[in-house]
Amino acid sequence: MSDMLSALLLGVLEGLTEFLPVSSTGHLLIAQHWLGARSDFFNIVIQAGAILAVTLVFRQRLWGLLTGLDDPANRDYVAKLAVAFLVTALVGLPVRLAGWELPETVTPVATALVLGGVWMLVAERLAERRGDVATVSWKVAVLVGLAQVVAGVFPGTSRSAAAIFMAMLAGTSRRPAAAEFVFLAGIPTMFAASGYAFVELAAAGGLGREPWDEVALAFAAATVTGFAVVRWLMGYIKAHRFTGFALYRIVLGLLLLALMPGQ
Repeated sequence: MSDMLSALLLGVLEGLTEFLPVSSTGHLLIAQHWLGARSDFFNIVIQAGAILAVTLVFRQRLWGLLTGLDDPANRDYVAKLAVAFLVTALVGLPVRLAGWELPETVTPVATALVLGGVWMLVAERLAERRGDVATVSWKVAVLVGLAQVVAGVFPGTSRSAAAIFMAMLAGTSRRPAAAEFVFLAGIPTMFAASGYAFVELAAAGGLGREPWDEVALAFAAATVTGFAVVRWLMGYIKAHRFTGFALYRIVLGLLLLALMPGQ
């Protein structure tokens, strides 16, 4: 398989899985066992492509927030997005600098997929007992920020799953409202992560070693695919639970543990 085709497939896979609660990092890691390993920079940049997609999907919402700051409700929502991002940055950066994360190998990723699937089944049931709440509290904002850090430390957890279900358990029990807040909070988080990775690579003199044509192709593929997935998901969760995604995680994780033990 050519490197360009491999990059295209990885970009499509990133776009498909970044916003679904199934772990894009886990899927990319597993796919790279067959499609060839890629640099951390490649993986983070194509995640930024998926985040560009969510920016485009929510462009009207974002524009309304930015141009409507005279409205107290908009100011409150933007402030909570800022808090979620700051919590992720202030906690996540020291964690990254300390190098504290699980190895990106199949066994811990598969284990995280299984445990995360079970967590989703339990958490959604618990959240439903709170009634139908769409408001986002300061508590939700802080916990979403922390959930994003946890997902970064434990490959296979899924940033969207960890943050959405944390939001639902903390009070924003309505699925679309929780997902929207998490997706919007992820925009500055992932763009900042990509910028940080770029600076790291530049400082190490590695810019010339990156296959920029492949990075660009994967970025574009992730953006296009991610746009379609987010549009679909926001409609789907209005009337459906996350049960199917949870069961998929559990089955995939168990298959990986059975077929690729010790890897």
